[in-house]
Amino acid sequence: MTQPQSGDRKDLTQVRNSEFSTSMTQGDWENLTEVRNSDFSTSMTQGDRENLTEVRNSDFSTSMCSNLKQENEVVIVMVPFPAQGHLNQLLQLACLISSSYDLPVYYVGSATHNRQARVRANALNPSDIAKIHFHDIPTPEFASPPPDYNALSKFPLQLQPSWDACVLLHEFIASFLRDISSKSRRVVVVHDPLMSYNVQDVSSLHNAESYIFNCISVFTLYCLISLSMGISVQIEEDLLKKLPSLEGTLPDEVRDIIDFQHPYTDIKSGDIHNSSKVIEGKFLDLLAQVENRQQWAIGPILPTKLDHISSMNNICLEWLNKQPQRSVLYVSFGTTISFSDREIKELAMGLEQSKQRFLWVLRDADRADIFTGEARRLELPEGFEERVKGVGLVVREWAPQPEILAHSSTGGFMSHCGWNSCIESITMGVPIAAWPMHSDQPKNGFLVTEMLKIGLIVREWEKREELVIASTIENVVRKLMASEEGNAIRKRAEELGESVRRSTEKGGTSRMELDSFIAHISR
Repeated sequence: MTQPQSGDRKDLTQVRNSEFSTSMTQGDWENLTEVRNSDFSTSMTQGDRENLTEVRNSDFSTSMCSNLKQENEVVIVMVPFPAQGHLNQLLQLACLISSSYDLPVYYVGSATHNRQARVRANALNPSDIAKIHFHDIPTPEFASPPPDYNALSKFPLQLQPSWDACVLLHEFIASFLRDISSKSRRVVVVHDPLMSYNVQDVSSLHNAESYIFNCISVFTLYCLISLSMGISVQIEEDLLKKLPSLEGTLPDEVRDIIDFQHPYTDIKSGDIHNSSKVIEGKFLDLLAQVENRQQWAIGPILPTKLDHISSMNNICLEWLNKQPQRSVLYVSFGTTISFSDREIKELAMGLEQSKQRFLWVLRDADRADIFTGEARRLELPEGFEERVKGVGLVVREWAPQPEILAHSSTGGFMSHCGWNSCIESITMGVPIAAWPMHSDQPKNGFLVTEMLKIGLIVREWEKREELVIASTIENVVRKLMASEEGNAIRKRAEELGESVRRSTEKGGTSRMELDSFIAHISR
């Protein structure tokens, strides 16, 4: 897709909000350079817009810029993409910077998704969250259908209406940036690459600059850039033959969204990665050869010392307290994966037949608005929970994943391999039974199993449309949790986790990278 020309902008395509309740077509994205605000679902008046800078939320009772201590202060503005794994990582970064460097940090998004980020803030200290200035933009109207659990592709297309509606936030984000720019020495915008269109006005502000925060692994990003440039991925030949293809990772509708955002990524001053040189040093070096802007690998950005355990009375943690050390397989597939009834049955049978301890978070995938709609009740085989009592625990509510992975009883993690889950598991030294489903997950699974050698693959990507049967699951669980090979993998995972945690401490590589980034933006 080519970048819209200035003439196109004069003949602006007016996209009505009602269209955003359904998937946009390729043509919509190619023509979309501005959205007519009069169609914004909350029907804001001109006066409302003029007073936009005074938008408040329950946690932010003063005007958005009143907390600036002085005229020449550096202010950081986080602009996340509205999907859980993206919201979560930018909130972690906001807390890390705010609590470690005493810089004002704003977290800007729709009221609904800011609320989602707050209520699901796993492992973050409430006192750190309280320092963040959440700027709530009125939520545009969008459809919030249930996930299609029988779909052949596991990609969460039910979330697309909220992603399409994101472009409606542009004018409000621009207004916010102009206002805060007038009161600060420098405005530093840290944004998801999929929000590049929304922060494009950074380029017109004399004292603003933007940095892309990448929510995926450096390895995945390097592979994607190399393939787009027609360059071979620089890994050993035998590994290159095994590298999962991009086929089936993303539907066309999402490729259109990425293509639409791409022209606006050029305004960035650099990239930030939720990874560490300890994990991906080789690929950071390779990325530097194909990216001409500065890179900072500051991860893991989640707290590595969970002194304040957020859910001391949580059922998961109480159950883990009663289990032997490193004996429990934690099973969770994130917020975007929806299993069919048959898949749930096979997984249940596989776990039961393995005779290994497990903690299974059994939830359906998110809707676009997690606060609306009734969740599907996921049915287990009859008598399953009674038969596994004492050996397995099934929970159906939101679980404190970082705390579960940090628990001494946890010895493995069956995961979809979203980068959020991978980096948490790597940091806590827990090996992964990798079961990638879509997007960056196949590459992450490959990194974990073939390159870092801290996991086992459950199902090869080429077989993604085949049912994974109980015996396959049973064998992988037994191998990871109760074999010499599994013990060796666990030992490597624990050693890597220790190195990664050290990298975030004073003098460690990731801490020095973060210090370098803060020094750069505070120059």
